[in-house]
Amino acid sequence: MEKVTISILCGGKSSRMQSEKGLVLFQGKPFIEHIIAAALPISNEIQLVTNTSDYDYLSYKKIKDIELDKGPVGGIYSALVHSESEINLILSCDIPLISTELLSELIAKHNTDFEVSVFSEANKIHPLIGTYSKKIIPILKKAIEENDLKMMRLLEKVNHQIIEVAGKRSKQFRNVNSLTELNELNAKY
Repeated sequence: MEKVTISILCGGKSSRMQSEKGLVLFQGKPFIEHIIAAALPISNEIQLVTNTSDYDYLSYKKIKDIELDKGPVGGIYSALVHSESEINLILSCDIPLISTELLSELIAKHNTDFEVSVFSEANKIHPLIGTYSKKIIPILKKAIEENDLKMMRLLEKVNHQIIEVAGKRSKQFRNVNSLTELNELNAKY
């Protein structure tokens, strides 16, 4: 298999969570550590896209946003510019239930005819669990310049494939955005 770089978008301070989302505890461990544990069997080429020193305790490469305050589009742009891999696994920092199996499936099903491959379940697309090609850097740069930062609009502009997932496995896509959702997650698992 060709080298894969994994980039985790650590984002900023979440207004609904009231803290750095990747460092929120689930089962006694920060979200980011759950995600890294799922990603490591795939590749040890891991980089964290973050503008804060909060993640310095982790030994992985940290990269700052090239363009500040451009959301996930800006984070993906920064990740791809700093990556040496053609295939890049992009993950958000708020998906602590993600598994190695699901990430491996995404990479295995990624068809290089496509620039982006993302999961979908129940007609909901998950653009922040996807493979992204370095070929889309110019598209990302243009989107940033035009302040066109919606992820769904980005997908419309690139040659992408959607991989459908159903059943119990779709719980892995659950992202946690508030203290209420975190409490529900901790109570359930």
